[in-house]
Amino acid sequence: MAGSELSAQSAHRVEKPPRRRDAVTRFFGRFWRIIARYLPKRLYARSLIIVIAPMILLQSVVAFVFMERHWQTVTERLSTAVTRDIAAIIDMIETYPSDDGYANVIRIAQERLHLKIDILPPDPLPPPGPKPFFSILDQSLSQQINRQINRPFWIDTVGASNIIEIRVRLDEKVLRVFARRSQAYASNTHIFLMWMVGTSLVLLAIAVAFLRNQIKPILQLAEAAESFGKGRPMPTDFRPRGAEEVRRAGAAFIQMRERIERQIEQRTAMLTGVSHDLRTILTRFKLQLALDNSKSGRDALNQDIDDMQSMLEGYLAFARGEAGEDTGTFDLAIYLSKIEEEARLRNRTLTVVLSGAPEVHVRPNAFSRLLANVTGNAFRYAKTVKVTASHARGSLLVIVDDDGPGVPPEKREDVFKPFVRLDEARNQDASGTGLGLAIARDIARSHGGDISLEDSPLGGLRVIVRIPA
Repeated sequence: MAGSELSAQSAHRVEKPPRRRDAVTRFFGRFWRIIARYLPKRLYARSLIIVIAPMILLQSVVAFVFMERHWQTVTERLSTAVTRDIAAIIDMIETYPSDDGYANVIRIAQERLHLKIDILPPDPLPPPGPKPFFSILDQSLSQQINRQINRPFWIDTVGASNIIEIRVRLDEKVLRVFARRSQAYASNTHIFLMWMVGTSLVLLAIAVAFLRNQIKPILQLAEAAESFGKGRPMPTDFRPRGAEEVRRAGAAFIQMRERIERQIEQRTAMLTGVSHDLRTILTRFKLQLALDNSKSGRDALNQDIDDMQSMLEGYLAFARGEAGEDTGTFDLAIYLSKIEEEARLRNRTLTVVLSGAPEVHVRPNAFSRLLANVTGNAFRYAKTVKVTASHARGSLLVIVDDDGPGVPPEKREDVFKPFVRLDEARNQDASGTGLGLAIARDIARSHGGDISLEDSPLGGLRVIVRIPA
């Protein structure tokens, strides 16, 4: 029993360190998440921080060591020397009394020690002045006077004057000493600080220029990839530049683009051949029906052929994806006027709102097919349709609202899948292929955008098309 209890206690003790490590891990994870929230997001700014932060830390350590050791040590030695001179003058005054007002002592102090002294009556010393917040000179000089002279004194080191004043009470007189600040204080510190700041600025300027030169190829690669994702041609001046890793990434991107374009060309050529062969068979069917004198079943067969041709065009359009089309200018105002004409033919109530520039930079045929699929779907199931187009700040937003039966929220992603038909009220008719919204989303994403579905204020479905244009 005792052994089992010891084993249980040992197991209990072993479990504690992992909990402590988990707590430390969570703490540091939370800490770094807070730091990351305020850090810049761009690579250029982060690279500058990587360069500047160690430089500032190094300069701070160097400055602290200099101030703490060199500056303070030099000031203490200078203060010790000045205090030693003052102590020697006091010994001369007390050892060799003079009837001429200590003229020789004053002369020796001025010529040999570069100190201006005066012998004053034994008046009370001035009251202590305010102590400076940070003054190594005041502290060092006071310590040395207490240590070497050990008499009542008063000093004035405050202000930007180059002269410091020291008064020492003797037995029946007061010795006043004026000394240059540079005699007791390491006053050339600003030269070191100026050199430190100056070299830091030079190094920072070099780092900024170097980083800008290194970041530029990465930005160009990102722009080329973004243009390719939007279906636009690659910039003419793009070529791999910069460091070896960036050059390899650029070369890999160019090879990937060439492979994708080659696959698209091969698929387009294959689809062209397939569509030609299938259209030939459909044409042969039509010719045989036209030569057939019996009218029984001819209308039904013609309808079947038309449906087959419509479905074929839909399949080919989805497989082709309009990816090989070059970008150009698309006029929204002209297209919306065509939609208004279609609404009148279908006897639908249509409201059109256009804001911003009507011309957008997209693949015209593909984008026209996108809008046709979306608005045609609304005309098919609704009586009232509203189309709102907004083009501003390089972004195009097209919203199509209708008062139709709508699509349940849990089925809204399914309608974008190829060949999917809903069994709800908003079902597609027999002539549909289940590819309308799938083709529309494929076109939108090939432009770098997307399509989403929401509830419409009109009571039906709202289709939102976002395209960077």
